Amino acid sequence: MIFRSLFFIFVYIPVMLVGIPGQWIITKLGLDWNFLPRLFHKTGCVFLGLKVTVVGKPETGKPTLLVSNHISWTDIIAIGSVADVTFVAKSEIRDWPFVGFMASLQRTLYVDRKRRSDAGRASREMGAHLAKGSAVLLFAEGQSDIGTHVLPFRSALIGAAQHAMAEAGATDVYIQPLTVAYTRLQGLPVSRNERSFIAWIKSKSVKQNIREILSGPTKDVTLAFGVPRQISATDDRKAIAKAAEGDVRRMLVALNRGLPLPAVAD
Repeated sequence: MIFRSLFFIFVYIPVMLVGIPGQWIITKLGLDWNFLPRLFHKTGCVFLGLKVTVVGKPETGKPTLLVSNHISWTDIIAIGSVADVTFVAKSEIRDWPFVGFMASLQRTLYVDRKRRSDAGRASREMGAHLAKGSAVLLFAEGQSDIGTHVLPFRSALIGAAQHAMAEAGATDVYIQPLTVAYTRLQGLPVSRNERSFIAWIKSKSVKQNIREILSGPTKDVTLAFGVPRQISATDDRKAIAKAAEGDVRRMLVALNRGLPLPAVAD
């Protein structure tokens, strides 16, 4: 805890003092520079005690919608430290003090999950980003879970990739599965009971979860990027969601059990 406190004071705060104004200017100018967000997330991993291992690699240079399972808010820090992506988040986060401001600096896209009609608007925004050749990351379960299994993927926003093709004129659009797995605490395998100290579950307040993350041991998190699939504007989005869900589930089971992974991106 002493190391984290010193790191926060002498490293993390200076990074934020320089990075936040810099990223604000970059965002206002509409520049696509990702150095500062990546630096923020990398230093965040050190501060939070996250040891990130990457298996496979994110697709780059092509319109790509990454679909992932979701365990904790620390998933965002881990993913942001290794991949340049635009996150999709629930609309409530936009109004959270500081967190909402930081999320907006990274051009996060927001969706109101309580209004089904908002999915269309969010899909069009995601499609516009994809059409520029950017990568968009969607936590496709629609909520976080404890990390032992994968909840059914919601197909509505996966249609954003098809919006990019139909409305924004994008070609060669890909769906790439991404699995997030927390495998060790302080170097030892994570037990089922210990997963509650990582996951953001409904029975806990935000403050309680943050306190447990900050005071807890180091956490090994693996990010496994699966094989991207090219899709067409006429593909069945429910079938696309089901296939990606299956890929993420197989990789999560393998990582949690220490087994060889199914095919991942080269």
